Amino acid sequence: MSPRTNDGEPERPEHPAPARPAPASDRPVPNSGQAPEDASLVDDAVVGDVVEAKPRGSVAGDTEPESATGDATAEDTAGGDDPAQAEAVQAPAGTGPTDTAPGDTAPDGATTVGSPAGTEANDASKATGPRTLSADAGADAGAGADAGLEGDGGVEERVAAVRRVGAAGRRWRSVQLVACAAMLAVALTAGAIALGAARDGQDVPVATAAAVSPGLLASGDLDSSITALQAHLRVQPKDFGGWATLGLAYVEQARTKGDPSRYPQAEQALKRSLSLRSDNDQALAGRAALAAARHDFANALTLADQALKQNPYNERALCSRIDALVELGRYDDAEKAVRTADERRPGVPVFTRYAYVHELRGDVTTARRVLDRALAASTSPGDIAYVASQLGQLAWNQGDYSTALTHYARALAADENYLPALEGRARAQAAGGQQAEAIKGLELIVTRYPLPGPLVELGELYEARGGEGDTAKAEDQYALVDAWTAIARANGVNADLDTALAAADHGDRATALRAARDDWSRRHTVHTADALAWALHVNGKDAEALPYARQATATGYRNASFLYHRGVIEKATGHPADARTHLSAALKLNPGFSPLGAREARTALKTLEASK
Repeated sequence: MSPRTNDGEPERPEHPAPARPAPASDRPVPNSGQAPEDASLVDDAVVGDVVEAKPRGSVAGDTEPESATGDATAEDTAGGDDPAQAEAVQAPAGTGPTDTAPGDTAPDGATTVGSPAGTEANDASKATGPRTLSADAGADAGAGADAGLEGDGGVEERVAAVRRVGAAGRRWRSVQLVACAAMLAVALTAGAIALGAARDGQDVPVATAAAVSPGLLASGDLDSSITALQAHLRVQPKDFGGWATLGLAYVEQARTKGDPSRYPQAEQALKRSLSLRSDNDQALAGRAALAAARHDFANALTLADQALKQNPYNERALCSRIDALVELGRYDDAEKAVRTADERRPGVPVFTRYAYVHELRGDVTTARRVLDRALAASTSPGDIAYVASQLGQLAWNQGDYSTALTHYARALAADENYLPALEGRARAQAAGGQQAEAIKGLELIVTRYPLPGPLVELGELYEARGGEGDTAKAEDQYALVDAWTAIARANGVNADLDTALAAADHGDRATALRAARDDWSRRHTVHTADALAWALHVNGKDAEALPYARQATATGYRNASFLYHRGVIEKATGHPADARTHLSAALKLNPGFSPLGAREARTALKTLEASK
C-alpha cells in the first residue's frame, strides 16, 4: 500500500460542526471540529494559488451506492445482545484469488486460508508438523476465547507466535508454512473477537455517553480508551455509538500495533452498532475505515458513500472516501473529494490527505506547506506524531535526511512508541550513513512489531553490512514477512501488494508476479504499477514490464525506487539513454533510497556509462 494512506493516523473525535451549510437532515451532525471555518484550505492564502475555490456546499464526486451493504441485523452480531453467549468467530479467509474454498480444512479441523505463495489448501492439509504448532498457537491466544471484552492477550504473545510461524517456515518451508500460519491466525483471531456486555434488560438503543466520547481515541492512550469503552459497554450494551467507537478503536489498534487479529473484532463491534441502529453514520464510516485498512478499497468507497448519504459532514467517511479513491488510482476524483472534504470538514485529517494527493502529482512544495499547516494546527499527541511523521517521510523521499530526522524527533517527542516515526528514523539514519544506529533501531522495532516494512528494511541492512551471520539473519527477517502476510490474510487483509514487493527481491518470484497481477486487477495506482513492473522484471518479462514502469512515474510522483526500477527495466529493454536518465534521477533525488537498491543503481549506472 502507499506510504501515506491508512498508516496509523489517530481516529478523530466527533464534536459539533463549524459553521457550514447545513446537511440535508434535521438531526445533529457529528464532527471533529479540528479547525475554525477560516481554516479551510480553499480559503488559505498559503495555497490559494494552487486550489481553485469552489462555491460553498458543492459536492464533488459524490456517488450513490448501489446497495446498502453496511446494514446489519442482530443475527450478524457476535453473541446477540448477551455477551455471556457471544461466540468466538473464526478469522475470515483472505480476499485474494488464492484463498482456500470454505470447505477445506487443515489438520485438527482448522480452517485453512490462502497463502501468499498460492499453495493449494489440500496440500497444506497433508502437512504433519503443524499439529504441534497449532496447539502452541492456541496457548498463545491465551484465555481470549472466553474474554469477551477483556484485553488483547499482550503484544509479546502475538509477536512470539508470529516468530514461531517464521521458524516453522525456515524448517518446513512452503507447504508447512502455509498450514502453520493459517492455523495460528485462526487461533489468534478466534480467541480475540467474542464481543458483548452484560444484558441491561432494555431493547431500545441508546446514544453514546459522554464518558465514552470518540474523543477518547485522540487522547494519546488508545489502550486505556478501549478499556473504558469495554467497561461502558458492559453496562450499556445498547449504546450503538459506543460500539461504533470501539470498532474504530480496534481498527486503529490493529494499524498502530501491527495486530491484524483486531480487524475481526472491529468488524463485529461495528456490526453490533448497526444492528442497534442501521442508519447510524458513525458505524458506516467505521466500516469504511475498516475496509480501507484491509485494503478492500472498492468496498471502502461504497461504505463511505453510504455514510455520507446519512451525514454529508462525517469526517471519517469523507477521509475514507479520499483514501479509497487514492488507492484505487482515481487521482482526479480524489482531488475533487479532498476539496469537498476541505469545504465541509477542514482540519488535520483532511489537510494530510490534501498534502498526499498533491505529492502524488509531484507538487512537493504544496504538500510540505499543507503539512506544516496541519502540524501547526495539531494539539493532541496522536496528531502531532502523525503529521510530523508525514513531514519526515516527505523529506526523506527528497533525500533531505537531516530534516527528516528532525521531524521524526518531533513525532517521537509526542509519542515515543509511534511506529511510523521509529521506522522512518531508522530509514533516515541508514540513508545518512548511520548503519549501526539504524540496525539497532529496527531490531527493537521488529521485536514488538514484526511488520513487512521494517522486516525487509532490517534484512537488507544485514545484507548490506555483510558481516558474519548477516545473511542468515536477513533470511530470518524475510521468512517472518511470509508469516505476517499469511496471518494478515487470515484476518481479512488483502496483502497482495506487500507480498509482491517483498517476494520480488527476497522471496519466490513467481509468487511476487501472481500477487502483483492480482492487485493490479483490482486497482491501478502508481504503487501497484511499480510493483507489477518490478515483478515482471525479476521474472524476465522486461518488455511487458516497461509500460507499467512508465505508468508508475507518469503522475510526477517523486519516488526514487520507482525511478530506479524504471531505469533498470529500460536498460534491460535496450533503452540505455533513458536508463541513464532515470537511474541518475533516482540517485540524485534520494541517494539512500534502499540499502541494496541504491548500490545496484550505482552499479547499473557505471555499466551504462562505460558502454557509451
